[in-house]
Amino acid sequence: MQHAPSTARSGRRLTGALASLAVAVGIGVASGAAAHAADNPYERGPDPTESSIEATRGTYPVSERNVSSWVSGFGGGTIYYPTTTGDATFGAVVVSPGYTGTESTIAWLGPRLASQGFVVLTMATNSIYDQPDSRADQLQAALDYLTGSSPVADRIDEDRLALMGHSVGGGGTLRAVDDNPDIKAAIPMTPWHLKKDWSSVATPTLIFGAENDSVARHETHAEPFYESLDDDLPKAYLELDGASHFAPNYSNTTIAKYSISWLKRFVDDDDRYTQFLCPGPLDRMVLGRRGVREHLPLLTSAPPPDRAGGRTVVRPPARVPRHSIGCRRPGPGTTPAGASTASA
Repeated sequence: MQHAPSTARSGRRLTGALASLAVAVGIGVASGAAAHAADNPYERGPDPTESSIEATRGTYPVSERNVSSWVSGFGGGTIYYPTTTGDATFGAVVVSPGYTGTESTIAWLGPRLASQGFVVLTMATNSIYDQPDSRADQLQAALDYLTGSSPVADRIDEDRLALMGHSVGGGGTLRAVDDNPDIKAAIPMTPWHLKKDWSSVATPTLIFGAENDSVARHETHAEPFYESLDDDLPKAYLELDGASHFAPNYSNTTIAKYSISWLKRFVDDDDRYTQFLCPGPLDRMVLGRRGVREHLPLLTSAPPPDRAGGRTVVRPPARVPRHSIGCRRPGPGTTPAGASTASA
């Protein structure tokens, strides 16, 4: 299965847990020609803050349109889009559910992302039992529909497209961007695929894993996928502490805030969102029993135990990324990994 560039355009819910974020980007990419905020024609919305990307809704009012199951190439779905016509066009995102999952399992992402300034299609599939490579075909078909014959095609910039997917939809996301490198961003969530080597992927990729995933164990899926991506590719791995395979099926602030930031940075080329991805962060954050947020200095020696003094501590990944997106390396050769608080 090989896609040329789009023909139309050449379980438990995570609450009060922690997530570790490791961002690795090649120096050449990080220093590339991202337009300064004031000169970027793709900027959408006001200057972001931590609270604005964690909010359940952004600043854009959102409308929605149903997509018939009779559409060609995928199973229909729902399009969520900013109601305004005053901001020219928007980037577009297609989201696929997981194995046996229906559109409803990823529907929460539709209005949440659209209200931040994207056109979003939460996709139903041809069969709930489709395998990842079939999901890849359907994701591409959904992009072609969105930018071609959909009722909101004139609101979309056909050169600024992204894919997201859960489980086999996440595996399908990897396959789809491997086939079509013109896609600007990929976000596989607790992904599953038999293929482990994605070194040929050229699309900036953020992968979510889950600590307690017994379906697509992060040790055999999300982490090897991340490790296989080229070190010069903008990439990130975020593991949801204490979460199951089905964490992406429920409204989740951690998934939303980093997905928004990744899409803004690589679909809209918006450097204002780099601050939320970089430096990854440099401090380890822990969440006390009463939900108090604390910053601890990053340990450069052996990782701490999982539990310390009644507080949950996130272990740094075994492999520390060399440097972070848009940042200077704080020391020779390495940038510390870190963690961020998560909430539903």
